[in-house]
Amino acid sequence: MVDSPNSNNNQISEIEAERQEAAEATRGMEEKTQTIERELKKLKLELQLRKNLAVELEKQKKLAAEANESAKEKARELDKLLKKQKLEVQLRKNLADEMQKQKEIAVSAEKMALEKKNEIESISKQLSKYLSPQIYHSIFSGEKKADIVSQRKKLTIFFSDIVGFTEITDTLEAEEISSMLNFYLTEMSQIALSHGGTIDKYVGDAILVFFGDPETKGVQQDAINCVDMAIAMQSKMRELRNEWGTKFGLREPLSIRCGIATGYCTVGNFGSADRLDYTVIGSQVNLAARLEAIAKPGSILISFDTHSQVSSEIQCAELDKVSVKGIREEVRTFEVLIEKKTGQNIEKIETNNIQLTANMDQIDLNDIKEIEGFLKKLKKNKRH
Repeated sequence: MVDSPNSNNNQISEIEAERQEAAEATRGMEEKTQTIERELKKLKLELQLRKNLAVELEKQKKLAAEANESAKEKARELDKLLKKQKLEVQLRKNLADEMQKQKEIAVSAEKMALEKKNEIESISKQLSKYLSPQIYHSIFSGEKKADIVSQRKKLTIFFSDIVGFTEITDTLEAEEISSMLNFYLTEMSQIALSHGGTIDKYVGDAILVFFGDPETKGVQQDAINCVDMAIAMQSKMRELRNEWGTKFGLREPLSIRCGIATGYCTVGNFGSADRLDYTVIGSQVNLAARLEAIAKPGSILISFDTHSQVSSEIQCAELDKVSVKGIREEVRTFEVLIEKKTGQNIEKIETNNIQLTANMDQIDLNDIKEIEGFLKKLKKNKRH
């Protein structure tokens, strides 16, 4: 049987339709495949993202844990720091309180120390009146200690006393004697200190001064200073001759005798462990006292050793040798020519057998009568 053309066309149409359907199915499958692939890719991407997210979350979790631990550590450190700061604040407060207390204690101690210092200074000033300034300063400066020690030194010793003091005291009341004696000793002490002398002691109206300890300017200068002091004292007594009557009611002006000797003495602290006296002892002290005792009123009598030291600057007249208790040989004595030192009008006559010195400004009729009587006696003895 032969197919007809319509039948073939139908078949072709069916085949074409099937082919188109197949093509459409194929396209649909391709589209679905593409869609599935896109979905798969999307799923893969989502899976990868989730995986990455999980990893990232794990990392963030670890980071969070580490941050949390770090925060806790920081919190602990901060807590420690806060506690430390609180402790420091408390310590500073305690320290400030303690410093304030110490400051108050220091102020109180300073005030107390100042009071003690003033008290000690007041006491020391009172004590200084019982000591020669040189001794006072050497003890309080630490140069000397209050120990029983002494040493040998070449010193110049000075003694003086008021002529007829015992008779004067019989005519005055006790208050007048004290006032007069204190005035006299004050005037003489000021002169002694101004010349560098060490005032040893006052014995009633007598004054003992020595030169050469604790300070010295050399044996010769010490002796010169001592004699200059004695001259200044005698000059001062002459200046005051009109004051004794007006101030203290004395009938006659006071006059003093002075004796000076130079030589080796023992000087230092003498006494007991409870009480010491800084003084000088030795034969030269005794000699100065003996020279003072035999000196004429208003004069200065010095030993040969003193004269040897001062003769280059101070004029003296040699007197007769004298016998002094405690010294075997007779002692050569010299009288200081006070007027020569003070620039007064002095006349001097000297022969092999006679020495006569006269102050032409102060000599009076009584002195001339004494000289006339002495000359008459000499003529009478010469005739016989």
